[in-house]
Amino acid sequence: MLFEINFTKIKIIRMTPGIMMISVIFMLLGMLVQFRLKSKFSQYSKVPTSSGMSGKEVAEKMLKDNGIYDVQVLSASGFLSDHYNPVNKTVNLSPDVYQGQTVSAAAVAAHECGHAVQHATAYNMLMLRSKLVPAVQISSTLSQWVILAGIGMMGFGGGNTTVLLVGIILFAVSTLFSVITLPVEF
Repeated sequence: MLFEINFTKIKIIRMTPGIMMISVIFMLLGMLVQFRLKSKFSQYSKVPTSSGMSGKEVAEKMLKDNGIYDVQVLSASGFLSDHYNPVNKTVNLSPDVYQGQTVSAAAVAAHECGHAVQHATAYNMLMLRSKLVPAVQISSTLSQWVILAGIGMMGFGGGNTTVLLVGIILFAVSTLFSVITLPVEF
């Protein structure tokens, strides 16, 4: 089902084959991007760095070269679970990246340190994204349930769409977060 906003009411309209095809295309596109990322990581995991530096050493050098001395580089569990945490100022690298002396390890370590550099220079989009994290944690958890409750209430509650509208707004917060994340990742 798809929703049409009419400023006075929200009504459920029929999902057309065209909308279904567009949804499937975007789902497949997301899967393709994920597959390509993992395959490139795997491919370049076999290529050693010319310097022989590990991901940890690349990260520490990049931080030092940018005058950042208050960020720690740590090993974190998981595969491609690497991230920068601005709250405790840590670059968390998965074991393959932390210990790896490959092009993949160096690239991922440098990417995560790029976020530390963005944080140190107060990059606008990163600051906005960080401020939205608490709202997104709530909205991403609740939106689907509130939307389902709103649809249910429309069927049993005489057509009141307020709960459904709240669910859509919660979902929109998560979508906005994703859009703001794009320039941070580039």
